[in-house]
Amino acid sequence: MSKTIMSKPTTNNIMIKRATTIAILAALTGCQTLSSTEIKKPNNIVVNSNPLTAAMPAIDRQGHIAYVEEQGVGSAKVSTLYSIRPDGSDRQRIDQITGYIYAPAWSADGQQLAYSKQAPREHPKIYIYDKSNKTRNLVVNAEGSNMSASFSPDGQYLLYSSTVAGNADIYKKRLNDGDTRQLTTLPSTEVQPSYAPDAQSFVYVSDKVRAGSPRLYRYYFATQTAVPITTAGYAASPQLSMDGRHLAYLNGRKAAVMTLATGHVLNLADTGLDEPARLSPSGTYAVYPAYAPDVDGSQRSHVVIHSLSGHPSYTISSQDGGVIRSPVWGR
Repeated sequence: MSKTIMSKPTTNNIMIKRATTIAILAALTGCQTLSSTEIKKPNNIVVNSNPLTAAMPAIDRQGHIAYVEEQGVGSAKVSTLYSIRPDGSDRQRIDQITGYIYAPAWSADGQQLAYSKQAPREHPKIYIYDKSNKTRNLVVNAEGSNMSASFSPDGQYLLYSSTVAGNADIYKKRLNDGDTRQLTTLPSTEVQPSYAPDAQSFVYVSDKVRAGSPRLYRYYFATQTAVPITTAGYAASPQLSMDGRHLAYLNGRKAAVMTLATGHVLNLADTGLDEPARLSPSGTYAVYPAYAPDVDGSQRSHVVIHSLSGHPSYTISSQDGGVIRSPVWGR
C-alpha cells in the first residue's frame, strides 16, 4: 500500500437524509427472512420486530451500532454519522458534514465515540462524541491527516495516526491534558491502531516490508517493539475483540475474523466496498457493510449483522439509497 493509499481513508464514508427509514431485511445470501410486523417509529424509522436479537448476549442487544452513510459525489458529497440499536431502532444522528466522516470507534464503556471529519479543502480532524450529554469536542487538529482513533480500555488515552510530521505515524494522546507522544518513526506508513483490552499493546497496519503491501503488526508498549501478525496477504483495518482473543480486519477484499490463538481465519464476505468486519462487545457477532442486490433486484447498501456462533444473520438497510460504511458496535 502506498503512503497515499494508506493515508487516504477510503473505507469510512456515509450519509442518510432526515427522512431516512431503516428496515430489517434479509437481502443477502444466507440471511434469514424475518416474518414480523412493522412498528412505526416517531423519527421516521420503520423497524421489523426482530426475534433474532433475542438470542444475542445482553451486552450486544443493549448496545449501539454507529455507522456513516454518504450521499452525493464530489463537492456535493454529504456524510452523516448515526447510531442505532442492533434491531434497527432508536436511530440518533450524531454528526453531519458536507465532506467526509471516517472511522468511528467506541470507547470500551460505550459512552464515547471518536471519529474523523473532513470538510472540503481541509485536513481530517478527530472529534469525540459524548453519548451522555450529546456533545462533540475537537480533540486532534494537527496539520495533516488525523485518522483512525482508538480509545484505551480506561478511556484516558487515544491512539491515532497522523501525517503531522510529514509521514503517516501512530501517536498516543492523553485526553485530560493533551500530552501527545509519537510511537512509530519508520519511513514507511503506520496507520489504523487498535488498542488491546489489557492496554499493554495495540495492533496496527504498516507497509514497512514492501510499499503498497499492508500487513498487520502488534506493538508492545513495554519494549517499544512491533511483531508481525501472520496473514495470507493484503491485510488492513484491524480491530481486537474486547477479550483479546479475536481480530476483525480486511483480508484482501473480504471482511474477516481471525482467532489469534490458532491463526484460523473466517472470511465472512466480500462486501463490495473493501470494508473490514467489526466485532460486537461479546465477540459473538460481527458487523460489516455490504453493497448487494435487494429482494427486488436493485442494489442497496446494508449493515450486515453476522452471527459467529451459528445463529441466523440479518441486515439493516437504508431506504434512501446512500452508501453505508464503517459500522462499529459498542456497548
